[in-house]
Amino acid sequence: MTIEIKEENGGYTALMNGRLDTPAAVQAAKDIQPLMEHADKEITLNCTNLEYISSSGLRLFLSLRKEAASKGGKVIIENINDEIKKVFMMTGFYNLFEIK
Repeated sequence: MTIEIKEENGGYTALMNGRLDTPAAVQAAKDIQPLMEHADKEITLNCTNLEYISSSGLRLFLSLRKEAASKGGKVIIENINDEIKKVFMMTGFYNLFEIK
């Protein structure tokens, strides 16, 4: 699992690559720290190359959303595959995020 963060148009985009499973979530939590620090901005999570997300990965997304909400920012999730979309639908996450 890798996360590549870019500053773009006054906000941030994180390119999510690989499997965000429970073991990967520990490192991913460290990797998204810059996003937490800039949660007052618009943050886009580009999931084009995200193959899988576990409950630990969902918790990371939720933590980022909560941080953004408290700082006046927002989190947009884009390009999720059909399997991750199903997980988001079953868990109610689909209604918590702006998904493109």
